[in-house]
Parts: sequence; C-alpha cells; structure tokens
Amino acid sequence: MEKMKVGIIGTGNISGIYLKNGSRFASMEIVACADLDVERAKARAAEFGIRGCTVEELLADHEIGMVINLTIPQAHAAVCLQALEAGKHVYVEKPLAVTREEGQRILETAKRQGLYIGGAPDTFLGGGIQTCAKLIEDGWIGTPIGATAFMMSGGHESWHPDPEFYYRKGGGPMFDMGPYYLTALVALFGPIRRVTGSARISYPQRTIKSQPKFGQRIDVEVPTHVAGILDFEAGPVVTLLTSFDVKGGSQLPNIEVYGSAGTLRVPDPNTFGGPILLKRAGASEWKEMPLAYGNDDNARGIGAADMAAAILAGRQHRANGELAYHVLEAMHGFHDASEQGIHYSMKSTCAKPELLPLE
Repeated sequence: MEKMKVGIIGTGNISGIYLKNGSRFASMEIVACADLDVERAKARAAEFGIRGCTVEELLADHEIGMVINLTIPQAHAAVCLQALEAGKHVYVEKPLAVTREEGQRILETAKRQGLYIGGAPDTFLGGGIQTCAKLIEDGWIGTPIGATAFMMSGGHESWHPDPEFYYRKGGGPMFDMGPYYLTALVALFGPIRRVTGSARISYPQRTIKSQPKFGQRIDVEVPTHVAGILDFEAGPVVTLLTSFDVKGGSQLPNIEVYGSAGTLRVPDPNTFGGPILLKRAGASEWKEMPLAYGNDDNARGIGAADMAAAILAGRQHRANGELAYHVLEAMHGFHDASEQGIHYSMKSTCAKPELLPLE
C-alpha cells in the first residue's frame, strides 16, 4: 500500500505517542520532526530513527505531503497556515485554533489550496465510541432523547510542571477537555443546532503546587466552571458540565445517553476503549457490551492515519476540519451564551462521521 510521507511540527510531550504509533498505521510514514528548539527536535528524532530539522527545512521538503501540527494551541493557526501555504495537508492537535476567525481562515486556506485539513481529538475512532455509535445506530436504546456529560476536575496546577496555559485565553476546562466530549457527542448524534450555558471564574488566582514552579501565582483569564446545554439537529438535548473547580472529586459518569428503549453509558471520551454499559428498558441490571471495533488501546494518531488514507483514496476523512471547527464554534458558543444571556445558534455544521469498517 502507498504511504503518505508525514512530518511532525512540535516535539513536546504529546509527540512521543504520535511517533510511537506512527509505524502501526499502513497509510502513513513519519519521516521527520521539527521544533522551534531544533536540538529538542533532533533529540526526539534520534529516539525514533527519523530526521530532526528546522520548521523551514521540513516545510521545504517535497517528499513530505502532510504535516501533523503538535504545537501549543496559541500557535496552531499560524503553523497550520504556514504549512498549508507550503502545499502540505495538515492534521492539528486540538483545538483547531484559539479563535473562530483563525479556524475559518484555516478552512478557507485549505479549500483555496486544494488541501486536506484535519484535527484531533481522534478518540472517537477508538473501539469504545465507535461501538457506542454502532449500538445507537442499530437501535439498541431506541430513539436518542438526550444525554449528560461530565468532565469534573480540580485543575492541573497540582501536578502539571507548566500549568499556566490552562488558565490563559484558549484554555480552561471547556477548551482543554471539551473537544473530547463534544467530538464524541457529534460522532453519536451529528451536528449541533444551538447551545446555551453559564460559566464562571471561581478562583481569580491559582497557586502552582507542582515543581519546578511551586508557589507561583496564576492570574485566571478564562471560565473554569462551564455548565452548558446543547440542542442537536437530530433532536437530542444534552447537558455538558466541564470544571477545573471540583476539589473533592466526583462520581458522575463521563457520558450517559438516554433513549426511548434504554440507557447507554459511554466510556471516557479521552480514551479509546471501554467499558460500555447498557441497560435496556425493563432490565434489572446493567450489561457490559463487547467492543465491536479494535483500536481500544492508546491509538492516538488514528485520525491522522485515516486522513492520510483518505488523501490517497480521494475520499472524505473522519476527523476533518469541518468537524473540528464545529466543535471550536460550540465551545465559544457556551462562553458567548453565558456572557450575553442568550442561546447561541451555530453558524457552522458538519457531517456525522462515518463509522469505521467493522473489519
């Protein structure tokens, strides 16, 4: 099978799993990595037997047809646009961009250049959420009526070595973890019609309790507790709560879907596997459902691999730019709704991603 030659820009922590998994997918071959810190790029490249170089050298390499952008969120748009203008297809870590305007510019540039744009998260392509989508599609819970989704956390300053960016523009629980939940919900139900919600900054300052910045204060710029409601085009009404302010822990499920014939408990959308629990109407107990699909381990990169396969085959990819932008718009919509006291009507739409083949 023909392989797409791929280069990675951004060699921070998350690059390790992409490089580790690169060889497991038949559609792509990661041949180089680059970073503003060239020595860091070369050190990461040496771990995996590929070439480390500058960003300019990577973008000038005609062998490389696709770039995986793993830079920090504030750099996503600039790097995506630079790669697209260099004639490369681009797959970017979440979120697509920090602002809606940047996201639109990325989509417009890709269209003008005749190139593919894709974006994380790709956890919805794992065996867990693919199986859930198949169960809903096959009618195991009847007609979906609604769902609840909870991402309850105390924040990252207690463990992360460099947690400031989680509390700057483009951060917060909605922009950090919301993409996993919203992408999973769109994979289950299709596009969103409107959103509303309330949000607050519970603590104007945070104190770092991890090394090496122990004791430093962070001024919080973004809401850290966001309670939202989503109306989907297909009908379901979903409650989504994301928080960095839950200091005593939580026992709420990640996602539960309520249908006319039963309830489905969906696994953590930040993972690729199970467990999946189903309780049909009239049943006395929950039943764990077997996974119908593979890739239930840490298969990060499967979205980029599906995009590479789509480029080679001339088809639409699943973790595409329209989906990533739809999720970006919805996240901003929650903040807008809270600030303005409105329902935010979505301007964008996207296709519900096709299920992977069962084989």
